Amino acid sequence: MTDTAIRLADYLAPSHLIESVALTFRLAPEATRVLSTIRFTPNRARPGSHDLRLDGENLTLIAAAIDGVPVTAEPDATGLTLPWADLPEGPFTFTAEVEISPATNTALEGLYMSNGMYCTQCEAEGFRKITFYPDRPDVMAPFRVRIESDMPVLLSNGNETATGPGWAEWTDPWPKPAYLFALVAGDLIAHSAGFTTMSGRPVALNIWVRPGDEGRCAYAMDSLIRSMRWDEQTYGREYDLDVFNIVAVDDFNMGAMENKGLNIFNSKYVLALPETATDDDFARIEAIIAHEYFHNWTGNRITCRDWFQLCLKEGLTVFRDQQFSGDMRSHAVKRIEDVLTLRARQFREDGGPLAHPVRPEEYVEINNFYTATVYEKGAEVIGMLKRLVGDDAYARALDLYFQRHDGEAATIEDWLKVFEDATGRDLAQFKRWYSEAGTPRLKATEDWADGVWTLHLEQVTPPTPGQPLKHPKVIPVALGLLNGNGDEVLPTTVLEMTEAKQSFRFDKLATRPIPSILRGFSAPVILERATSPEERAFLLAHDTDPFNKWEAGRSLAKDLLARMVTDNASPGPDWLDALARVATDDSLDPAFRALALRLPGEDDMAQTLHAAGITPDPARIHAARREMADALARRLQPELSGLIDSLAEPGPFTPEARA
Repeated sequence: MTDTAIRLADYLAPSHLIESVALTFRLAPEATRVLSTIRFTPNRARPGSHDLRLDGENLTLIAAAIDGVPVTAEPDATGLTLPWADLPEGPFTFTAEVEISPATNTALEGLYMSNGMYCTQCEAEGFRKITFYPDRPDVMAPFRVRIESDMPVLLSNGNETATGPGWAEWTDPWPKPAYLFALVAGDLIAHSAGFTTMSGRPVALNIWVRPGDEGRCAYAMDSLIRSMRWDEQTYGREYDLDVFNIVAVDDFNMGAMENKGLNIFNSKYVLALPETATDDDFARIEAIIAHEYFHNWTGNRITCRDWFQLCLKEGLTVFRDQQFSGDMRSHAVKRIEDVLTLRARQFREDGGPLAHPVRPEEYVEINNFYTATVYEKGAEVIGMLKRLVGDDAYARALDLYFQRHDGEAATIEDWLKVFEDATGRDLAQFKRWYSEAGTPRLKATEDWADGVWTLHLEQVTPPTPGQPLKHPKVIPVALGLLNGNGDEVLPTTVLEMTEAKQSFRFDKLATRPIPSILRGFSAPVILERATSPEERAFLLAHDTDPFNKWEAGRSLAKDLLARMVTDNASPGPDWLDALARVATDDSLDPAFRALALRLPGEDDMAQTLHAAGITPDPARIHAARREMADALARRLQPELSGLIDSLAEPGPFTPEARA
């Protein structure tokens, strides 16, 4: 780690690019030899005379040469500099032999050992702990890898091209940055299946686990196959190798990693049995398997120019895995769960001393870059862009993105330019979502006169560290209007807010409408609008937007519970009747109804009371919540037994959401 800040504004293209990489690993726990042969070529995009800097940490250099001529330069603590005067004018071959100690690599970055198994983790800067290399994402190259070891299973990226007793060779023809390199060697057994791509190519699928765990991989394999098919059908993205391998590692430190053709997972995101795993366990496995697979195109085939662009690969891939989970399960429930996570993690981040933009301007330690803002808010920005341009334009833009930037290291500017070219829109103002930190507050008021309803919106983003001045953002506000009978008089319409204050007029209305604002949580903002308990009960009962229906019920329940704690109030009939309507509405999926019936948690209420300046009393909160649950149970008693019976599934438990 260095105390020197790395800044986006200081980016320079690499002095040299790489045509090919060949690596040989002679594995030994404390003395692994790594032989590298790297074909360099000067980068025409950066003319001039430049030294070649190779990153390298904790490496013992045995020998190095340029076109067979020994290198005389000595490595320092962070790498090796090859002086310009020693470099040929054109392409050249750099060879090196280094020694590393996987057994003592307790940082779990680079090549390390996990319970007798060799494993790698190279994102973000782990490859420099394997050999000397320009360890930056904008240097991409095809890799050939030879592994020599007495371990029974030897894996790396790409396709296995040759094998024999004690060795295996792998070739990855697709150029990739060093952070996507992977190697695994150990005593493993495969749970295998096959997949045929949309063009008819067969792909071998393997999930490698320790002996005895192979019977716990079925759901992970099923999730992988569904992910591959979904990416073909939804994004037109076909898998591009002959084999796709997943390895489960008990103490893998990143959760999961999308290495090209060789994903590595912590075991808890792969292994599950219906007898011991919960529904949430299965949903999490499905989502993480999908996320890492989707990186094959959004992260691997198109990667990041530099780590400041991390939000591009991660925000887009999180958005894609959210879409997938919604398609596999419940879009309404998935959206609510994602917003709860966003509010709990990212909104706090935006409101604290570590607030930073989706694309930060500088960093000191790259591993601190993997935040809720980069991931979850990054996904929200993708979702807003899709809402603004529409589904068809989004699909055209993504096709253009894959066509234009395949095999490249892209930037946020590249991403937005694709949308501008595909839609004709100017996205300069929208780009502020990437450059400004903080959660906008959206204040809403309204007027009603002579059949005209006017919505007044004001956006304010509080100052954040280093950014005292905020500018108006483009905010898509999804709006629907209902009449007093619960009928929609205005289906969901996306209002495009671009100014600090803006009004939207709706005329020829017979009666004053009840608005449903920010449907689907159409932007990551905090909506501030005065609403009565009666209006929230009405929206809980009648709103056609699942998110706002749930939001109204949750807000009403928290207010009621707070009054029960502070004023000894009783649950009102409006809330109880509205929830009964939700519970018995067969047009709503069961998972959503269950979520809508869930009462606010005691911790949640303690925080709510504290925010209102009231000292929480845990005993009174517990008693009030119990009273609320009893009242709801009594109100639902006539319908509850029949409702439970209607949801019963014959046969054994199955983890599929729609069995």
